[in-house]
Amino acid sequence: MNKVLIVDDNRVIRLMLVEMLKKIDDVEIVGECETAIEAKSFLSKHAVDILLLDVEMPGMTGLELLKLLPEKPATILITAKTGYAIEAFELNVIDYIVKPVSIARVMLAIEKAKELLAMKNTQLNEVNREQIFIKDNKVIRKILLNEILWLESKGDYVKINTLEKQYIIHATLKSMEEKLPAAEFVRIHRGFLIPVSKIDYIEDGVAFVMGTALPVSETYKNDLLKKLQLI
Repeated sequence: MNKVLIVDDNRVIRLMLVEMLKKIDDVEIVGECETAIEAKSFLSKHAVDILLLDVEMPGMTGLELLKLLPEKPATILITAKTGYAIEAFELNVIDYIVKPVSIARVMLAIEKAKELLAMKNTQLNEVNREQIFIKDNKVIRKILLNEILWLESKGDYVKINTLEKQYIIHATLKSMEEKLPAAEFVRIHRGFLIPVSKIDYIEDGVAFVMGTALPVSETYKNDLLKKLQLI
């Protein structure tokens, strides 16, 4: 699910965009901001995939906001004027919609953003197949994938069990599943994600990993069997 933030000082435009986005699959509106300053604060605390951003707003323009962001979401500019195209291109903006906004135009822009995000996620998995980086308190820590024994859901947190230590990070099991190589990790239960290579054996609905018994639910059993490539 792609998380979308709407930033526009016009309440009517925001309401229109909300209604339009409700008609588009695989997007979730995570917030609405009236100013770029408010959006900057929101983005410092929340992860966003797609940013629907007005250009001309009081206090700070949308383009000024983009220049301040160390990590830019896939950004779609929405503006009443056409004179910002060159600057938008320099800031790697995905698309540029001139008001009045139509549902067809928004759908096209969102699809372009989703395609780019999917491509980036694929490239990320291809490049980082040996390691991941997590935020461990105030330390950015590297974990080798071959050291991971299993990942366990703890509500809004995930416990990563490795050969030597356990780490608890603020994430969901679903988000971790999307980041880890699909060929190497498999979901066996709504609460557990494990590397296929660490499975010792499976018996009576239980997978044993390094002597630890982990439940295998019927929901994920078929996917697990496919990953095992049974002979």
